[in-house]
Amino acid sequence: MSDRARFRLRGRTRERVRAVPSSPGPRVPGALAQLAVVLRPPARAAQPLFAQAPRAWQRMLPFAVVGVFVVSLLPVTITVLANDYGLGGGWAGALGVAQTVPLLLAVTRPVHAWAVILLADTIGAVLLLHAERVGSQVWPWTPMVIVGYLLLMACLGLRESIRTLVGVWLATGAVGAVLGFFQPAGSMNTAALLFVLGGVVLALTGALRGLGDAQQRIAEQESISEAERARRTLLEERTRIARELHDVVAHHMSVITVQADSAPYRLPGMPEPVREEFAAIAAAARESLGEMRRLLTVLRGDGTERAEGERAPQPGIGRIQQLVEATVRAGQPVELSLAAGASEAAPPAVDLSAYRIVQEALANVVRHAPGAAARVSVTVDADEVLVLVVNGPAPDAVVALESSGTGHGLVGMRERVRLTGGTLDTGPLPDGGFRVAARLPLNTPDEEPS
Repeated sequence: MSDRARFRLRGRTRERVRAVPSSPGPRVPGALAQLAVVLRPPARAAQPLFAQAPRAWQRMLPFAVVGVFVVSLLPVTITVLANDYGLGGGWAGALGVAQTVPLLLAVTRPVHAWAVILLADTIGAVLLLHAERVGSQVWPWTPMVIVGYLLLMACLGLRESIRTLVGVWLATGAVGAVLGFFQPAGSMNTAALLFVLGGVVLALTGALRGLGDAQQRIAEQESISEAERARRTLLEERTRIARELHDVVAHHMSVITVQADSAPYRLPGMPEPVREEFAAIAAAARESLGEMRRLLTVLRGDGTERAEGERAPQPGIGRIQQLVEATVRAGQPVELSLAAGASEAAPPAVDLSAYRIVQEALANVVRHAPGAAARVSVTVDADEVLVLVVNGPAPDAVVALESSGTGHGLVGMRERVRLTGGTLDTGPLPDGGFRVAARLPLNTPDEEPS
C-alpha cells in the first residue's frame, strides 16, 4: 500500500457543549395507556377477557377474579336462602348453584352467561315468593344476586358492543319491572337498585373497552403511517439520487454529441453516408439530453428549483478530505485514510456514491454520537472501492435516535449501494460504537471489466 496517501485530522481541544436532542425521546406510555392495552377486547368470540394482555398474570386475572367470586358466593347464597329466607335446603342448594356457577362462563362467553343467570335469578325470585320469611327481606334480587350480576355486567361491558349492552340493561330493567307487580308484602324491592347499578357498571366498563379499541386503532394507524413514511422516504431518496445522477449521464451524452458533431472535421475525407450516420447520432444524443432535462424538471417537482447547489458539480471521492476537515472544524474528531488515485479509478456513479455514503455516515455520528472519535477509510483495488466509517461511543452524551425526521441516512446508503451493484454492512459495535462498510464495484454487473 505504498501508493496510499494518509491524512490524519484531529479536532483541536475545545470546550464541548453537551448535545441536547432536538426532539424528545420515545414517549413512555402512562398508566391509562397500559390499562387500555390490557383491556383490549379479544379478537375472536371464544377468546377470554384480557387475552391480548402482554403479561401472563394479566391474562389469568379474569379467571382468578371470577373463580374467587364463585367460591365466595356459592356457600353464602345457599346459607342466606336457607336461613334468612326460609327456603328449603334442596331448593336453596339448586338455586345457589344456578345463580353462581354460570359466572365462570362470563370470562369467555358473557352473553350466554347472562342469559343463564338472568333466567336463574328470575326463577329464584319466583321461588322466593313462597318462602317462609321473604316478607322481611329484599326481593326480587337478593344481595348475592346483585353482587354476581354486577360482576357479570363488568364482563359484558369489557367485551360486547354498545347495542348489546343497551339491550342487556333494558332487559334487566324489564324483568325487574314485571316482577315488581308480584312483590310480597313487607319486602324491599331491589329491581331499581340493580337497574341503576348495572347501568353504571356497564357505562364504566364500556368506556374502558372503548379506550382499548381507540388505542388499538391508534396503534394500527401508527403502523400504517410508519409503513407509508418508510415508503415515502425510499421514493424521496431514489428521486434525489436520480437528480444527482442526471449530471453524470448528461456529461456522457454531451461527450457523445460533441464527438459525433466534430467527427467530420477531425476525420477529413469521410464518406457521405458516414457523415449522415454521425449527424444522426449527434441529433439523437441532443434529443436524449432534452428528454433528460424534462425528466429532471418532473423529479424536481414544479421545475422552479434553481438552487446553486443544484448547478454545482457533483462531489466525489476527491472532496472527502474537505468533508472531513469541515467535520473536524465542527468539533468532531475524525481520522481519514484515503487511497491515492481512488477518485480517478472510480467511475462517476461510484465516485458520487462513495462521497454521499461518507457524508451520511459522518452526519449520523454528529447527530447520534457527538464527540465520539470516528475513522474514515477509503481504499481501492482492481475490482472495488471499499468505504469504511467507524465511530466509538459518545464520551459526553448519549443522544436518543430521533423518532421523527427524514430518516434518509441508512435508506440513502442502501439505495446508492444497490445502484452500483455493491454491498453494505451496517450495525452497532460491541463497545457501543457503529460501523458502516460499503463495497462499490468499479464495474457494474452488466459491464465487463476492461
